[in-house]
Amino acid sequence: MTPAAVFYYDLGSPECYLAAERTMTELPAVPEWEPVLASDVCRDDASLAPAPEWDALSAGVDREALAARVASAGLQPLRWPVGWPPDARRALLAATYAKTIGRGVAFSLAAFRQAFAGGRDLADDRTILIAGAACEMHPAALLRALETRSVRDSLVAACQRARDAGVRELPAIAVGRRVLSGPDVVAQAAAALR
Repeated sequence: MTPAAVFYYDLGSPECYLAAERTMTELPAVPEWEPVLASDVCRDDASLAPAPEWDALSAGVDREALAARVASAGLQPLRWPVGWPPDARRALLAATYAKTIGRGVAFSLAAFRQAFAGGRDLADDRTILIAGAACEMHPAALLRALETRSVRDSLVAACQRARDAGVRELPAIAVGRRVLSGPDVVAQAAAALR
């Protein structure tokens, strides 16, 4: 069965964090959550290589405006992780694994909250393990999964699916063949799904 909507996100993005929280309360149904690397969505080479593009993405973030939007959504105040933006590849591998065992949404919300409400670094395995513990993922199994080729290949495939769907920026929500993106993506998706 094809989902009514697919939410594409990168755990290192504060815009994706805000959209993730809003998808849970503002959409008529929870979309399929698809973790992807922001740096790979717009590239032809989905290699999971380090992402210098994050520097450009972080330069355009208006922290005060984003903090005001987070506050107006009734969320905990933003706490920026030291060294933000992170290398979120391992956290996204963990989200990819969590999705395969039915805990993708729970893990991703926990990881977003650790990063942007708790100020923790997503590149740190301890942060990943805390997010995993929040949704009852065994720590040894989670760490093993981060090293497997199947999980890595699944993340690469998700990035390719996002590009094939027409995703060019995050956060994005695909409703049918239409891809919506940007800061107001959840409101746009809610209107499209009604």
